[in-house]
Formats: sequence, structure tokens, C-alpha cells
Amino acid sequence: MDRGNCSKVTEFILLGITDLPNLNGVLFLLFLAMYTVTIVGNVGITFLIWLNPHLQTPMYFFLGNLSLVDLCYSSVIAPKMLVNFLAEKNAILYNACAVQLFAFALFGTIECVLITVMAYDRYIAICNPLMYNMVMTQRVCLQLLSMAFLCGLFNSSVNVAGTFRLSYCGSNEIQHFYCDFLPLLDLTNSDTLTSRLVLFICADFFTMCAVSVIIASYVSILRRILATRSTDGRLKTFSTCSSHFTCVILFYGTILFMYLRPTSRYSRDEDRVASVLCTVVIPMLNPLIYSLRNKEVKRALERTLRKMKCL
Repeated sequence: MDRGNCSKVTEFILLGITDLPNLNGVLFLLFLAMYTVTIVGNVGITFLIWLNPHLQTPMYFFLGNLSLVDLCYSSVIAPKMLVNFLAEKNAILYNACAVQLFAFALFGTIECVLITVMAYDRYIAICNPLMYNMVMTQRVCLQLLSMAFLCGLFNSSVNVAGTFRLSYCGSNEIQHFYCDFLPLLDLTNSDTLTSRLVLFICADFFTMCAVSVIIASYVSILRRILATRSTDGRLKTFSTCSSHFTCVILFYGTILFMYLRPTSRYSRDEDRVASVLCTVVIPMLNPLIYSLRNKEVKRALERTLRKMKCL
């Protein structure tokens, strides 16, 4: 129920990362550098996979799409955040906030599903190598990618519609540096029970399904590694999935902390730190992790650089 009549909010004020305005200049330079690394790294990985025929495999197909999603995911948040460091009034229009929230949920869910699909891909490659080419066909890869986008569209559409059907006509100050679900629900003067319930059901469903598939995949992979008698064979098997496992720990550790911790333990400062990790740091680190810990990617980069020198 709405609490009486009042003027509808037409814009929101983003309170930002810090309450200390003197730090804005330093933070602007820091996050500009991080966003630049994110763009260079993710675009570089995408073009590297596209330019090297021997990287045209399911594993690198998903990695290339993960890099594009990371780039989009970070670009939904970082440019506006950088502008706000320099602006006197950190405002975002009502409709722009809805669009930002939709894109944030869309690309976040797609990344969640893609990371899960990559775990399944590693499971098939390591535990059933003879079946790999028959299971992970081009058609199956495209179907899995389409599933990731459909899950993203469903999750973002349902939750954004549930959030913006509510009435916003009181305070318009969002305790965050971008439009997110929980800070927005804290502002509305409508009953948020249904919206919060749908949000947490969706978050629980996608996260628990993804984590279950990832755990099952890596348990099977670990068994295969332990069953391998050769030390070199163990190291080779481990190296093929160590990069992905590192990304899993970073991404899902942050997601579980952000959305599945008890509301009684909610802290605005902790939420900001976790959000920075999720939206800025992880998209920057993913291409670095895959390029530094993957011999095939490093060899492809060396070949590409040699070709560029010869031009």
C-alpha cells in the first residue's frame, strides 16, 4: 500500500563509494586505470581468440563470450561512476536507473551461467575426453550460450519489473554508487515483501543451481586428478581448469556475500566493497587470470605480437 499522495521521484542521487569528497580525485584516477585495463584485457582476449584458429574450441568460445560479457558488465557501472567522481550532483534519471539496473542484472546473470557452463565444459574435457567432440558440438555451444542469455533476460525482466512497479516518492538518495535492487527497495514507500521474495528466490535459484553444477563438476575433476598416477598428468589436468576455478572463487564468493547473507548482518560499507569487487575488479582480473595462467593463450599472444611486428 502506498503511504498517501506525493510527488513521484524523477531522478535518484547516487551517494557514491565514499563519504569523503577529498578522495574523489584519487579514486577517479584509480578506477579509470582499472576500467582501462578491463577494456584492454577483455577486448584483447576476444580478438586473440578470434584471430587464432587453434583457439576455436568450445573452451575458448565460452571464454571469448565471457570476456565480452565482462566488458559489458563493467561498462554498465564504471563510466557513470567515473563521471560521478567529478560531478557536483551525482544524479541519475529514473528511467536511466531502470535501464542500468536491467543491464546490470542481465550481464550478471549471463556471467553466472557462462561460468557454470565453462565448469561443465571442463568436466567433459577431463572426465570424458573421448566424448568431448561429440558432446560439445558447435550447436550445443550455441544452445548453451542462448540459454545463458535467456536466463539473463528472465532474471533481469522479472526483478526490474518487480522493483519499478513500486512507488518512489519520498527520499531519492540511493546508498550506493549505482542502481541496485536492495538500496532501491529501501527507498520505496510501497510494500516490498513480494519484490524482495522474488529477488531472493531468483538469486537463490540461479546461484544454487550454478554452484551445484560447479561443485559436481569439480568433484568429478578432482577424482580424475587423484586417479591419475603420473605427476605430470596431474599437473597438466589441474592446469587446464585452475584459471576457471580461480574465477569461480572470485565471482561466486562475492555474489554469495552480496545477496545471500542475512539482512541482520547488512553493512553499507561492506556492500560497497563487495560491489566494487563484482563490477570493477573481477571483470578486470578475469582476462589477466586466463592470460597469465594459460599456456595456450600466452603462446597465441606471442604469435599474434610477432605477426604484428612483421606487418
